[in-house]
Amino acid sequence: MQPQLPIDVDPDTGVWTTDALPMLYVPRHFFTNNHIAAEEALGRDTYAGILYKAGYRSAYFWCEKEAKQHGIAGMAVFEHYLNRLSQRGWGRFRIIEADPSSSHARIELRHSSFVLAQPGKQGKLCYMFAGWFAGALDWVNDTAPDAARKGPPSHSEEVQCAAEGHDHCVFEVSPLTA
Repeated sequence: MQPQLPIDVDPDTGVWTTDALPMLYVPRHFFTNNHIAAEEALGRDTYAGILYKAGYRSAYFWCEKEAKQHGIAGMAVFEHYLNRLSQRGWGRFRIIEADPSSSHARIELRHSSFVLAQPGKQGKLCYMFAGWFAGALDWVNDTAPDAARKGPPSHSEEVQCAAEGHDHCVFEVSPLTA
């Protein structure tokens, strides 16, 4: 996990940045309470759809910015993304397997912030992350230098959650079907 996440604070504006991207720093309970309130108000399916689209766009944007910031490309950006998510307290993410050319990946998540913040709650609590992995893998494919390696657009879903009694959560990325 080293080096530690760099955080710069502008002395005039108070804006926090990491790798030249503006950041917000909030307590986990604050974020989770807002997340639960939105889910209750909108309904889980509607809210999950909104989060998926927003998360997909955000991951894609992040990968583009980080690739330029650090001079990295391809799966190195995807791996860097999971490392940064892990450093920011969302949980510990690890690629189990990945094949961008076929738009497949499996991501393991241990110590999910959503599971830790809701002890005793059962079900798939970590669905917010799903769009993030599809957006990041699609960025890898869309920027691949060799068109023959480019996979189809992808879709991601949480297939296992620690809040269901498992040791960890698992997300699967697969080709998007119409």
